[in-house]
Amino acid sequence: MMQKLQRFGGAMFIPVMIMPAMGLLLGLSNTLLNQQMVGNIAAEGTVWYIFWRMILDGSYVVFQNIPLLFVIGLSIGLAKKSKSRAALEAFVIYMFFNVFINSLLSSSGSVFGVDFSQDVGGYSGLASIAGIKTLDTSMVGALAIAGIAIWLHDRFYDKKLPDILAVFQGSALVTILGFLIMIPVAILTCFVWPHIQEWIFSLQGILKTSGVIGVGLYSFLERILIPTGLHHFIWQPFAYGPAAVNEGLLTYWFTNVADFANSTKSMTELFPQGGFMMFGNSKVFGSLGIAIALIIASRPEKRKQTIGLILPVALTAVVTGITEPLEFTFLFIAPYLFLVHAVLSGLMTAIMYAFGISGNFIYGLLDFSITWASTWQNHWGTWLLQIGIGLLFTCIYVVLFRYLIIKFNILTPGRELDDVESKLFTKADYKEKKSGNTGGDRSFDQLAENFLADLGGAENIQDITNCATRLRVTVKDPEKLSSEQGFRAHGAHGLVKNKQAVQVIVGLSVGQVRDKMEGLINSK
Repeated sequence: MMQKLQRFGGAMFIPVMIMPAMGLLLGLSNTLLNQQMVGNIAAEGTVWYIFWRMILDGSYVVFQNIPLLFVIGLSIGLAKKSKSRAALEAFVIYMFFNVFINSLLSSSGSVFGVDFSQDVGGYSGLASIAGIKTLDTSMVGALAIAGIAIWLHDRFYDKKLPDILAVFQGSALVTILGFLIMIPVAILTCFVWPHIQEWIFSLQGILKTSGVIGVGLYSFLERILIPTGLHHFIWQPFAYGPAAVNEGLLTYWFTNVADFANSTKSMTELFPQGGFMMFGNSKVFGSLGIAIALIIASRPEKRKQTIGLILPVALTAVVTGITEPLEFTFLFIAPYLFLVHAVLSGLMTAIMYAFGISGNFIYGLLDFSITWASTWQNHWGTWLLQIGIGLLFTCIYVVLFRYLIIKFNILTPGRELDDVESKLFTKADYKEKKSGNTGGDRSFDQLAENFLADLGGAENIQDITNCATRLRVTVKDPEKLSSEQGFRAHGAHGLVKNKQAVQVIVGLSVGQVRDKMEGLINSK
């Protein structure tokens, strides 16, 4: 089960990784189109307006088509062969699904209890997918149809037909079968989904009124599940799915941010669901406190070395929101420190929400700065309060982490007893030495070769995917793995093992390293 969840979580990150950059562009363009912020230069019809409106519309395409992106991305991540063909097939099958729903509801909406004459969006339960008016099944429908398409692809793509029917092999056969299967699936969806939507609307009402405790518990769960990789199943249904609002919180935020910016009401009144977008505060303020605590708790003779190790991963966490390299530096040495981190994260978010703070704070400081800038004129007091509470928690992190590290003599970076770590050298190490590259600045090729050797070689790899910072690998024989020290010596930030399910913490270069590893595996 863990292997399957690991593969699924990694595949889910394929479309997600597109969104932070597009979110920054959306926030920036929204800010620069706000006349209250930049003046008459942003008036409709000016060159400034035309240019930034184009940027806004272009970057918003991603958030308008999130279900479609998940259909394609999941197929690329989960198909076991011919991934590009699988993505094309999944796209076509998903279009069949939505067109069939459109046809059924256009002619017989009353039979299914759906008023198909309503406009898409809001509480109509309707959406537009690639220009097709259909039921708003959101990410749930996308994942379900992608799962069917991937199963059909893996089962029938290589099916050999009689020569006279050979033209219908491969993708043609998969899409034909998908066409036929989507007919009953669409009919069933029309009968069942409107009732599920009613339940979702009720759940959204509960979440909107869950208040401080609900927001704090949510942030705690999002952090505490990071070691398992299952935290994606907490936040993604809120950010991209209908858990809090129909279209997902990110799309809702960017759709309404101009109205939020021009209102003087409190942010929790304007955007009560935004409490479920604030877990990024622990990434900025918590990571800063953890980094400072690790540095000042280090031995004086190792302080410079510790700064060199901690500073890059701390900056990555604070600026981009990718926290795993920093968190995994202490997670496996002292898991209870991670529990403290998760509790503080939940408390910080809950307290901020209690003081009226709400908004798009999922990622790091880059993301925060766009949110602050786009709404600064009427909400500057709220954001200054957020920064104040955040820095107060930074101090709490520093004091508490330093105390626990010293009190229990936790061997965090810079507190080890020995300067040199014993390890066996591999062929990859020899090549690095010959090339003069013995430090941390390893190429993607070298990292890929190192990690492949540490994983027991190409013949030991059953499956490989990745998320934002981790290689997620299913191995055939866990006994062939190198030690965690071996992985760390080759540039990894940590290792998670659960029988055959292995996660190698690589960092932001994980996508390129995975590509190189797949090339090595395929060449064997």
